[in-house]
Amino acid sequence: MKKLSTAIAAAVFAVAGSAGAMAEKWDMPMAYSGSNFHSATGAEFAKCVTTGTGGAIEIVTHPSGSLFKGNDIKRAIQTGQAQIGERLLSAHQNENVVFAFDSIPFLATSFDDAAKLWKAAKPTLEKILADQNLVLLYAVPWPPQGLYFKKEVNAVADMKGIKFRSYNNATARLAELTGMLPVQIEAAEISQAFATGVADSMISSGATGYDRKVWESLTHFYEVDGWLPRNSVMVNGDVWNGLDDAKKGVLRGCAELAEYAGTWRAIEYTQFTLNGLKAGGMTVGPASDTLQAELRAIGETMTKEWLDSAGAEGKAIVDAYKAMK
Repeated sequence: MKKLSTAIAAAVFAVAGSAGAMAEKWDMPMAYSGSNFHSATGAEFAKCVTTGTGGAIEIVTHPSGSLFKGNDIKRAIQTGQAQIGERLLSAHQNENVVFAFDSIPFLATSFDDAAKLWKAAKPTLEKILADQNLVLLYAVPWPPQGLYFKKEVNAVADMKGIKFRSYNNATARLAELTGMLPVQIEAAEISQAFATGVADSMISSGATGYDRKVWESLTHFYEVDGWLPRNSVMVNGDVWNGLDDAKKGVLRGCAELAEYAGTWRAIEYTQFTLNGLKAGGMTVGPASDTLQAELRAIGETMTKEWLDSAGAEGKAIVDAYKAMK
């Protein structure tokens, strides 16, 4: 990973605004539980900003969808109901296909490749978000996505008819192509959905399963390394434009630190959470060769579909990414 810039030092030690100025309180809605590593990173980012601005900006995090449900967070930031927040952008593919760049199956399956794909996509994402009155501050990847089931699965044929938790267009399409039945379920509702039989399967990271204690309902986790989606932290454009350069510098510096620390946390958390799933009683390991091959064939179909939908912007991102490999 790249060396941290001096902007971080500026963020930690800068004191923006005049002494005695009234503090601004910013609400930061987040979809995942307070114990999740994304939420922990967000809390540290909030503290960094409060410290770096000498208390001029106080960011209060609201994890577990407690302020706004996951699907409502992005709109809340855009409209100024919240000054800042975190969202999985791929869940908004219906707004712009490019948002799903990090959910293309088997395009980027490692942290190194995911970092390259992020670098390729970031300028386009920043432009799209700017047009939506949003300023992108930082993004942190999830560990590689794997498949959770309530039974042993060795081939796509074994998936037919299973109720599958989806969280974006890519996961819903994966369900369709494997014969499963997609059910839209937000992260905060996962445990209840599995416990009540609303869903019996999902594709997600070991971190999500560990945080939600899915071993209470599910039995198998297959390491397929489908993709590494990102949670993005964004600030309302009008709020951002109202800041002076010193405060903007603090936010940028704290954001750089959060992305760096959050990414390392994701890397370290990967094996820890897989071990946690095993300790909970789940069978954890690679998918069979047959299942892997069938899933990669489906991934090729989904990649073509995404490129067809994303047009020139999508092709430019994938071409730039492949040029880095």
